[in-house]
Amino acid sequence: MFRNTKAFSGFSVNDIDKAQQFYGETLGLEVEASSEEGMNMLFLTLGGGARVLVYPKDDHTPAGFTILNFEVDDVEATVDELGRRGVTFERYPEFETDEKGIMRQGGPYIAWFKDPAGNVLSVLQNR
Repeated sequence: MFRNTKAFSGFSVNDIDKAQQFYGETLGLEVEASSEEGMNMLFLTLGGGARVLVYPKDDHTPAGFTILNFEVDDVEATVDELGRRGVTFERYPEFETDEKGIMRQGGPYIAWFKDPAGNVLSVLQNR
């Protein structure tokens, strides 16, 4: 039924201007600002042309799960570069991470970080 339709994901933030700066400047994504019915929104364009809607929500609550995973060729180099850009990596008690915040046990190598609204993102490298 939906095989030939365009679909996109979306998530909320509490400050659309901070989100635009973070996703555009810090992460280097293509960010398109849009206003529809007086609501300012952003569209992020990811690799492969996928788009994600980012919308403001006054009573925003950060997602309790990873909302975006960025697959990279070299997670360590990406973590280093994001660190230089001011990104801090999260550590969760249930996952053992190295000094850079990269989990290397089982599955892909992965490091989690948050956007300014507290939403969890990750960079990961398949092995």
